[in-house]
Amino acid sequence: MGLSSVFQVFRPKDRVFFFHFEASAANVVKMSEDLLEIMGTSPGAHRTAILERLEIIERANDDLTHTIFTELARNFITPIDREDVHYLASALDDVADVILASAKNLELFHIAEVDATARELARLVHEGCKIVQLAVQSLRQMHRSNGHSELVVKINAMENEADEVFDKGLEMLFTQEKDPIMLIKLRDLYSALEMATDKCEDVANVLESIMLKYA
Repeated sequence: MGLSSVFQVFRPKDRVFFFHFEASAANVVKMSEDLLEIMGTSPGAHRTAILERLEIIERANDDLTHTIFTELARNFITPIDREDVHYLASALDDVADVILASAKNLELFHIAEVDATARELARLVHEGCKIVQLAVQSLRQMHRSNGHSELVVKINAMENEADEVFDKGLEMLFTQEKDPIMLIKLRDLYSALEMATDKCEDVANVLESIMLKYA
């Protein structure tokens, strides 16, 4: 084997990992779009169809995460630290998992119609996922661009806004809701949606750690 062939074997497969990360981020955005849509539905065929679509995308993202881990085991050299590959893939998968759980709560809790707080939290999840996608895409230019810093700040700002919406929503819920069962259902729905914004921030934290290493 010639020297050039040796170098070819140990060349970091940037395109493979970056492609998979970007595909996972795209899945998360699609799921957040469906999350936003399902918050405007009533029980019935349309809601069921959205849930089925979410489950299909979430399973596909699970497969993609497994593919990333398999590639990690196969490749001796990676474009970023091995633990960061694992952290980022896991963090993106967590966003998908919590989005699906949030949407399924509508059916599990038999919530016929969500309120303004849940809709606003779903909107913030969607906004966060779109920023996450841009931040993941910026990994390819992490050596040449500082734009990722702004994206991380935007994700953090989104999560802070979600915390405020969550707190105000809880206060209003405990003040106005007279049905204790519905109160519990909506509280748990709020919590799942707010957790989805936390998971977006977790992705941002992983990305920030990666980009600081390669700044």
